Amino acid sequence: MTTFFSRLEALYAKHPGRTAVEWILPRAADVPMTTRDLVCGAAGYAAAFEAAGIRPGEVAVLILQHSEALAAAFFGAVLHGAVPAIMPFLTEKLSPDSYRRSLKSLFEVTCPAAVVTYPEFLEEARAATAGTSVRRILRAADAVPRPEPDFSVLRGRERKAEDIVLLQHSSGTTGLQKGVALSHRAVFRQLEIYGEAIRLQGGDTVVSWLPLYHDMGLIAGFLMPILTGTPLVLMSPFDWVRAPYKLLQAVSRRRGTLSWMPNFAYNFCAQKIRDRDLEGVDLSSWRAVINCSEPMHSKSHRMFLERFRGYGLSAGALATSYAMAENVFAVTQGGIDRPVTVDSISQRGLLSERIARPANAGEDSINMLSCGKPLPNAEVKIVDDAQSELPERCLGEVMLRSDCMLTEYYRRADLTEKAFRQGWFLTGDLGYLAEGEVYITGRKKDLIIVGGKNVYPQDLEALASEVPGVHPGRVVAFGVYSEEMGTEEVVIVAERDAPEDDSPRGDEGVERLAEEIRRMVTRGSDIALRQVKVADRGWLLKTSSGKIARSANREKFLAERETSH
Repeated sequence: MTTFFSRLEALYAKHPGRTAVEWILPRAADVPMTTRDLVCGAAGYAAAFEAAGIRPGEVAVLILQHSEALAAAFFGAVLHGAVPAIMPFLTEKLSPDSYRRSLKSLFEVTCPAAVVTYPEFLEEARAATAGTSVRRILRAADAVPRPEPDFSVLRGRERKAEDIVLLQHSSGTTGLQKGVALSHRAVFRQLEIYGEAIRLQGGDTVVSWLPLYHDMGLIAGFLMPILTGTPLVLMSPFDWVRAPYKLLQAVSRRRGTLSWMPNFAYNFCAQKIRDRDLEGVDLSSWRAVINCSEPMHSKSHRMFLERFRGYGLSAGALATSYAMAENVFAVTQGGIDRPVTVDSISQRGLLSERIARPANAGEDSINMLSCGKPLPNAEVKIVDDAQSELPERCLGEVMLRSDCMLTEYYRRADLTEKAFRQGWFLTGDLGYLAEGEVYITGRKKDLIIVGGKNVYPQDLEALASEVPGVHPGRVVAFGVYSEEMGTEEVVIVAERDAPEDDSPRGDEGVERLAEEIRRMVTRGSDIALRQVKVADRGWLLKTSSGKIARSANREKFLAERETSH
C-alpha cells in the first residue's frame, strides 16, 4: 500500500528536475521548486528532527508562513516518520492574546514533541509551550537541505499505510481546535476517488492561494498536486487578499486548469479586481473553479461569471463541492460533466416547514446551489434529531459514511465516540437531498430557535447583505436569550461601507441603515427583527479560515452590551 514516503521516493527517482511548486511572491520573481528541491529540503528537516530526538509517530507543529520552508518542513516530518500539523502564523488579523491562548490550549490537547518556526517567533513559541509536552523548538533556519537524501536511512520508511500521516485542525475563533488524524491510506484513497471525480489528467495545472492549515488548501491546493505529480502554482493567502488579480494573472500565465475557492472569494474577486489589472488576461484554460467550504450562493457564481466572462471564463467552469477535514476533503462533486444544478425552492417552506419544496405563486423563493452527488466511495443520508433517515427534500442533519474517514480526533476519544453512530459520521451540517444531489443550508449548532421556530442565520445574513451600504459578506446573525420573551431574539451585526459624500453621517446614518436592515429582514422572512447593530469595518471577528465566527461575535456583542449598561 502506498505511503507518503514511498510516493515521494518514487517521484524523486522518476522526475527530480520537474517543477513541483511554483511560488508566486509579492515583490519578487516567481520561485520554481523542483521535486529535487522539495525532497532535499525535506531531508534537511528530517535530519533536524532526528538530531532533536523527535521520534516517529510524534507530532510536529509547524508555525511558518506560506513558503518553501513550510513545504519542506511538512514533508521533512513525513520523511522522518513524524506527524506534521500546520498552524496559522500570527498576523495583524488575529488578536495576539487570543492566539496565544488558543496555541497553548492546542498544545495541551495534542501534546506535540516539537515546534518548527522562524527565529523571530521563538519567544512567542517558548511562552506558548511552557509547561507542555514540547521538548524542542526548531528554527526553520536550522534545517540545512541535503544534497542527495539517502531514503534507506530515513525513518519514515517504517511507517505503515494505516498509521497517522498528518493532523488537520478544525477552525476556531482565532486558532485551530480539534485535530483530525488521517492515515496514509485515507489520504490516498481520497486522492484516487477525487482525482477521478474532477477528471484529473496530465495536462492539468492547479493554481491556489488557499492557506495550508485547512483541508481545502492542504489537500486540494497542496498535497493532491504534489503527490500526483500535477504542476502547482501557489501564492500566499495574505498576498491574495491584498491583490486578488494575481490569481487570475497566474491562471492566465501558467494556463491553470483547476482552482478551489470559498464562496466569499467569488464576490471578492468580482468586486475588487479592476480592468487595469486584467490587461491581457485569458481565463479560457480554467476548466473548473470549485466553490467549497462554506454555504454557496448562485448569486456569487453569476457575479463571478458576469465579471470575467469577457476574459475567457466559461460558464461550464463553475463547479461545487461539499467537503470536510474528517473525510480528508471532498464528500461530493458537482459541475464537472454538466452544469451545477440550481434548485429554486420556497423560502417559507425551508424556514418554517423544513421542506425544500418548489415555491407557490407569490411566495419568495431561494435558489440553492447543489454540491453535486456523493463520490463513489461515500454515502450520504439526511436524518432527524433521533437519527432516523428522512425522505428526499426534508431538511435535517447530514450523515456520512466512506472509506477515507479520519482515524480519530487526535487524543480526543470522547469527541470521536460522540461523532459516530453505527459507522455513520454526524457532520453537524444541515441540508437535504434531491434527486441524489446534496444541498447544504448551514450548521446545526448555528440554529436560532425563536418561539419554537427554527431560524437559519445564513438566510437572514443573505437578506441583510442585500441592503445598500452594508459591506458585502460582513454580516452575522445570532440568537440572544430574552428573559422577557422567554425565547431567543435574533440579533444582526452588520459592518457598513464608508459613507458616500451625500449620505447621512453619524448617528443618523447608522440608524437609517439599521432600519433598512430591519425592513429587509422582516419583509423577507418570518422574523420581526428588532436588534440590529451597525458597526464600522473591522468590528466582526473571523476564524483562522476567514469565516465569520458567530459564537465569538455573539460574545463580543454581549460583552459590549454589558459594559454599556
